Amino acid sequence: MKTHTTNYIDTFITVADDTKAASGTIPPSRGDKKTIAEMQYELLAQNPYKFSSDDVLFQVFADRNDLTEAEYEQARKHFFSKGQPCFRASPLTKTYGFGVHYDNQGKMAIYGMETQDYEKFVADKQLKHVKAMKSSK
Repeated sequence: MKTHTTNYIDTFITVADDTKAASGTIPPSRGDKKTIAEMQYELLAQNPYKFSSDDVLFQVFADRNDLTEAEYEQARKHFFSKGQPCFRASPLTKTYGFGVHYDNQGKMAIYGMETQDYEKFVADKQLKHVKAMKSSK
């Protein structure tokens, strides 16, 4: 079975050109079930450079589907047997004003578009730069 990945190395994803955010904004809650944006934000804000993109996307999938840890290995193989949207399509980069930096190990951290760190990554010629996908066509 082919395995797809959403991981990047030494890359910075800038916010979408059409984002309405002026700064990195914590995704709001909607009801009693956390949104995908909220779950991604919490994982990354509390654990900078601990997880790869695949780790975060799978953990959100697992939590939303109430998987047990015993089910993780098989479920992860199945999850990545099909291509998954990468963080260029994440609501954090499209809507909530966060850029995503991947280090040389493929571990990621988020930075609000108003921060000096964000500007530093934008100016870093050693990094590959990709833009988040636009919300509208």
